[in-house]
Amino acid sequence: MKAIDQDELRGLSAAILSDIMDSLGLGRRAMASFVRPLDDTLVLAGRARTGLYMPAYSVREGENPYEVEIALVDDLQPGDVVVLACNGPTERIAPWGELLTTAATARGAAGCVTDGLVRDVRQIREMGFAVFQGGIGPLDTKGRARMVERDVRVECGGVQIDPGDLVFGDVDGVVVVPRHAESQVMELAQAKVRGENHTRDALRAGESLASVFARLGIL
Repeated sequence: MKAIDQDELRGLSAAILSDIMDSLGLGRRAMASFVRPLDDTLVLAGRARTGLYMPAYSVREGENPYEVEIALVDDLQPGDVVVLACNGPTERIAPWGELLTTAATARGAAGCVTDGLVRDVRQIREMGFAVFQGGIGPLDTKGRARMVERDVRVECGGVQIDPGDLVFGDVDGVVVVPRHAESQVMELAQAKVRGENHTRDALRAGESLASVFARLGIL
C-alpha cells in the first residue's frame, strides 16, 4: 500500500479536499457534522483500517468479546487510521479509550475515527493522539456491541470507506478520499491551495472581493 507523502498534505484542509471532491462529482465524502475532534488543534491524516460493529446483548461464557478489535489494533502499521463504524450517532457504546490509544500509539498509528462514543478523554488528550468521535460516554462495548469484521468496506459518519482510503480530519471535520481518485484529488488540492494563497494576498492588499473572484475564480 502506497505510503502517504506528508509533504503533499502540508497546507491542505478538510474544506479544500471536500471542495475538490465536490468538483469531481465525488459526493458524500465528508462525515456528518456530529463527528468531532477531541482536540481541535490536531490534524489527522492516514490510511483507513476499518472495523464494523454490530449490537450485542450478552457475553457467552468463555467468549472474548474483544477478539476482532484486538487483532485489528495489534496489526496496525505506522500511519494507519482506525475507523470504527458503529452506525452512529449512538448513545450506546464507546469502542475507543485509553488502552487502545496506548497500543495504537506504540504502533505508530495516526489516529482514530468513530461515529460511536469515546471514553478516557483526559488520558487520550494528554497523549496527543488524534481522535475524532461521535460523542463522549463511559459505556464499554462488552455486552452491548462487538466488532464483527475488520478491514472491510464500512460506512462511518455517513461516508463509505474502504481499507486504504485516505482519511483526513481537522477542526472542520473528517473527509475520506477514495484510493482510485487520490492522485487527482491531491494534485487539484495543491493547486487550490496555491490559488487561495494568491486570493488571500490580493484581499489583504485591499482589492475588492468581486474583482479578485472575477480574476482568480476562487472563494
